[in-house]
Amino acid sequence: MPNPTPNSAPNPTESPEDKQQQSKVDHSPTPAHATTGSSTTPRSRLTKVPKIIANGSRAFMWYLVSLIVLIIDQWTKWLAETNLTFHEPVPVIEPFLNWTLAYNYGAAFSFLADAGGWQKWFFSGLALIMSLFLIIYLIKAPRKATLLSLGLALVLGGAVGNLIDRLLHGHVIDFIHVHNADVWHYPIFNIADMGISIGVAMIVIDMLFLEKKREV
Repeated sequence: MPNPTPNSAPNPTESPEDKQQQSKVDHSPTPAHATTGSSTTPRSRLTKVPKIIANGSRAFMWYLVSLIVLIIDQWTKWLAETNLTFHEPVPVIEPFLNWTLAYNYGAAFSFLADAGGWQKWFFSGLALIMSLFLIIYLIKAPRKATLLSLGLALVLGGAVGNLIDRLLHGHVIDFIHVHNADVWHYPIFNIADMGISIGVAMIVIDMLFLEKKREV
């Protein structure tokens, strides 16, 4: 006659309550899913949110770019004031480019140039606020967003360059005159204006084509 196995042997000390509790224990295997609030979401399907690192102390590299733009802008304006006569063009590449000294008392394209003088402080205040914003934003901009940071640095250098003109002279010094003979003339501008225009174009390109790629 075979001996009973140890598991089938009754335990005389077990009470009916203990047997009832043992029968309620769930010994089924737990599913290998991530604890995401849903027991049907596998761990392999979890999406990782990329960590965006800011420029931080590397913003000083972009400040250096702004400083280079500022130095070139002020140096070329000094050359224009020293070597050119007001509103007398000097041909450089005929019939497309002249050096022509001009003063802009307003904003771009001489906007509000004929106002009563208050525009000097208005545009100076705007340039100061923009410059402070760009200084702070360059620190917080994503480190991988090279085109964005370069665009911000160019705009910052140009904004400070024209701000210095307004505070020192009451007007912005322009000297680059692009035209097509006497048929078409583009408003006279300077290096600071070039920095602002190119910088804004870079920022727009980053916003349209590169910003979403950094979030993937």
